[in-house]
Amino acid sequence: MTETATLAGGCFWGVEELLRKLDGVVDTNVGYAGGTTKNPRYEDVKTGRTGHAESLQVVFDPAKISYDAILDDFFRLHDPTTPNRQGNDIGTQYRSAIFYHDDEQREAAERAVPTRAAEVAAPDHHRDRAVHGVLEGRGLHQDYLQRYPNGYTCHFYR
Repeated sequence: MTETATLAGGCFWGVEELLRKLDGVVDTNVGYAGGTTKNPRYEDVKTGRTGHAESLQVVFDPAKISYDAILDDFFRLHDPTTPNRQGNDIGTQYRSAIFYHDDEQREAAERAVPTRAAEVAAPDHHRDRAVHGVLEGRGLHQDYLQRYPNGYTCHFYR
């Protein structure tokens, strides 16, 4: 049995490349979450006017890795103290966000944010319930850094 985590921490392909390597992660899928535009496309989201964040859906085996452990890595691979920005990527679509899927994830996020906030200063976390979930991104972005290993990324473990 697997579970799903949905996270936004800047450009989705950088977040995907690091989290996909965790033992217990079964699958990853980039897309958009948290906005109001139905069926958002990259061309829409990159304007910053849809309310969506570039996001990653992580399917994981909870017998091998916990949701809390995924959150720990998530906080280590991006800077949650820079509102609407990660590296050279600027805009609301690059905000830091945790989209929970159930009450247990909500509680875990509520525990994690203040703990991590104390470690890294004042983050801009949005613990919204994902209304639209994470919709599949364009094929260009799926597994991007697997196909282009020297492609741009501003993500690294801190």
